[in-house]
Amino acid sequence: MPEVNETGPAPADQRATAEAIERGGIGLSVTDLLARVAPGAEGARPAAPDEPELSQPVALAAPESSRPVASAVAEPGQSVARDEAELSQPVAPAALEFSQPVASVVAEPLRPVAHDEAELSRPVAPDEAHPSHPPASAHPEPAAAPHPEPDPSPGDEAAPAPRDEPAPAPRDEPALVSAVAALAGRYVPAGHLPPDADFFDAGGTSVHAVELVAALEADLGLTIDLDEVFADARPASLVRRATRAAGVATAVRLPAAQTTNETGTPAPALPVPSPTATATATATAAVTATPSDAVARPEDLARILSDLSLADRLPFVGAPEPTPPRRVLLTGATGFLGSHMLLDLLRHSDAHVYCLVRAADEEAALARLGEALKGYALPWSSEVRRRVTVLPGDIREPRLGLPDDLWDRLAGELDSVVSVAAAVDFLRGYPSLRASNVLGALTLAELAARGRPKPLHHISSVAVFNEVGIPSMGEDDPLAHIDRLVAGYDQSKWAAEVALRRARDHGLVVTALRPGGIGGHTRTGAYNPQDLSSGLLSAFARYRTVPAFRHLNAAPVDWVSRVAVAAICEPDAWGFDYHLTGVPNTLDDVVRDMALGGMHVRVSDWEEWRAGTLARLEAEPVPELGFLTRVLRSPTALKLCEATLTGPAATADRTDALVEALGLPPAARYDARAQLKTFERLAGDGLARLPHKDDQPYLWFSETTEGGIGPVGAAPDGPCSMALTLSVASMHQLVTERRVDVRGEVTCPAAHPAPLTVARGDVWVRPEEGIPHRHGLRHPLLRYRLELTDADGGRWWLEGYKYARARRDLWRQTRTLTVELGREGRPASLTGEVVVPADTYVRDQIDGIRVDPRLTGREKRAAKLTWLAWFGLEMGRGLAGPFARAAADLLDLRRTPNPTENHR
Repeated sequence: MPEVNETGPAPADQRATAEAIERGGIGLSVTDLLARVAPGAEGARPAAPDEPELSQPVALAAPESSRPVASAVAEPGQSVARDEAELSQPVAPAALEFSQPVASVVAEPLRPVAHDEAELSRPVAPDEAHPSHPPASAHPEPAAAPHPEPDPSPGDEAAPAPRDEPAPAPRDEPALVSAVAALAGRYVPAGHLPPDADFFDAGGTSVHAVELVAALEADLGLTIDLDEVFADARPASLVRRATRAAGVATAVRLPAAQTTNETGTPAPALPVPSPTATATATATAAVTATPSDAVARPEDLARILSDLSLADRLPFVGAPEPTPPRRVLLTGATGFLGSHMLLDLLRHSDAHVYCLVRAADEEAALARLGEALKGYALPWSSEVRRRVTVLPGDIREPRLGLPDDLWDRLAGELDSVVSVAAAVDFLRGYPSLRASNVLGALTLAELAARGRPKPLHHISSVAVFNEVGIPSMGEDDPLAHIDRLVAGYDQSKWAAEVALRRARDHGLVVTALRPGGIGGHTRTGAYNPQDLSSGLLSAFARYRTVPAFRHLNAAPVDWVSRVAVAAICEPDAWGFDYHLTGVPNTLDDVVRDMALGGMHVRVSDWEEWRAGTLARLEAEPVPELGFLTRVLRSPTALKLCEATLTGPAATADRTDALVEALGLPPAARYDARAQLKTFERLAGDGLARLPHKDDQPYLWFSETTEGGIGPVGAAPDGPCSMALTLSVASMHQLVTERRVDVRGEVTCPAAHPAPLTVARGDVWVRPEEGIPHRHGLRHPLLRYRLELTDADGGRWWLEGYKYARARRDLWRQTRTLTVELGREGRPASLTGEVVVPADTYVRDQIDGIRVDPRLTGREKRAAKLTWLAWFGLEMGRGLAGPFARAAADLLDLRRTPNPTENHR
């Protein structure tokens, strides 16, 4: 089939119009964007993206007539070409197959990487490569052979250095590339790394990247910035960029095994360039210098434009049948969001779900899926296994790494494709993430377009808006300017969504679902520790400081998953964009919620907060927050954080209408109550710190009692009094433990002539849910447990109860405390009863309530009312218990009374 525009180049104004439609009418046109990539390169041929690090000047102007553009349309039944390099040849049917071994933009080994939005939050299976956790073992396939460097023409040396032209490579650069590849191979599971293979795709982690940078300087004398490793971690690319940046000003040491030439004689060290060459390299660097922390790298823009063109090769398809899906392919089911979506698909539909799982075989895939679900406190029962089929595969590979017959069978049988899998790492660059996040999405689009038409439901992200200063984030608002997205993760999500927008023009029904920060489950507390929102909240709670921000667009995973599955199962909702961000939190919301939980935070500006948090993390490292440390050190990742914290609130009008129409729980703010279980798990895992009784109390009041005490079995004729201060560290303490902290003194001459000091004290409200004592006659309202010390160092204990009885003296019951007192490790020697004087109760315990002075007047009033309402409700329930029991006895019509009834 002939390609579109085969007889001539595409006019620049048409391309600019198309780009304006893609981007909503704002931002750079294609012509302007290409000028940013390679100014002054009009008329030159398009540089193949797989040419190493743009060693030739990049020119992506309208192609010559002999080079067809990337808008060819595949015949029905043909696959989409994965590589822009194929565009330089006439399109044959075989060339359109994903499975054809072509040279890709980034030559990568075909081994797994982390693909799910939340896979980083759990222990890593031995077979997986994870951005933060290396797999125990792996067997990567050989990477595509690296493309040789083009030899410069004789006239090139005399020509002025063009923009982005690297400095002349030293003669022994191939040897240095081999040395770097060998050194990097120490940190990947396979033990070796091809020169054009990505370090992270091969199983390297962020921690390994730090170690690799140190090893390169120590062993080879090669100084490479850590951000350069994350931007593009191919050994060949690292060497080219390092030598270009440094001008090869000094000789680089090669290991002994690589410092001999073919004759066995020692090879010379890398030469020191002449002053002329150094000056030329310096001038080139000055021309190409751009604020790398503010704009995208030109080579990344070139790759992105190349990847977007691949969507134009998708075949035209008809509309899918508008019925709820019954056979669904789900990717990313082992990750945080994907695992919850799997369970929601099973709960709220009759669909059978095919889960693409990265594993060597079906048995390993099934085991990995089960471990993931159980790790997130989700059921893994026989019924779940009956309705799930696991498919061992890899989102990065052609046809998902599936056999051809299985691929064809799925294309004919599936009626819905759900794309959740993605590599999530805020430090890695676009070249390292594109295979998972962009090419993987296009592979799923190809599957959706083959055979029977199927809708594609793609989990995108509000990261597509992560441009500093973007004015709004509505569901139909224009996306960010791609040249102003610096983080590779943001770029990859943008490229995937824009490519799928192009797929819509081919008739493919694509639903874009954009979560923001995905918070923990409101009931189980399961969370993703590698989610940026979780990391920030952990730091807020741990260090009691927050940076000034505008909004946090975050929602709990159970709500995000439920709404996403509802859109997947409702045909009328297909084909639109949705924001799964809930109700955004403002800075005031977060500060107020944390204060309510007893975590009083100080607000500081971003730079002060970042420096302080880094200093604390470095002084006392927290392994679970290691990823946040690396993010806060990275200029590229900091741009992502800045855009996240200064961005506007995401609006979700269409999502709200869908939720209301389907009768789902409406979006709510991810507040302190919703975060309660998650904060508990974060604290248990060492990420956050909950309020402690040693912290300044949130609320406190005094309680004085007077009465008598005496030896056990004798009359309580000895005086005894208590002067106590009851305090609450946080409302979390009340909700979860129903416990109040106690300090003060107990004066009891029968025990010791001097007052006893409370070393530790607790009061439980309605202990054991108010289960009655002594045949149901006394219902405990409060239980006191005090550890005391005397002036001589002796240790004592005191235990007391306030009881509710079915009697009329309710006022006295709430003030009377029955106590027992004894020495530590011995039974009680004294017993008696003390009472709160009636004239001090209201004065001390209602009017005398004090609240943390750091709170505002409004927050203080809210704290008082919250405590009184909660405590009054608990007391009311406790007092009602014995009367309800007595009423039940009076209405009991049984003929044979029991002993308790006779006693009454």
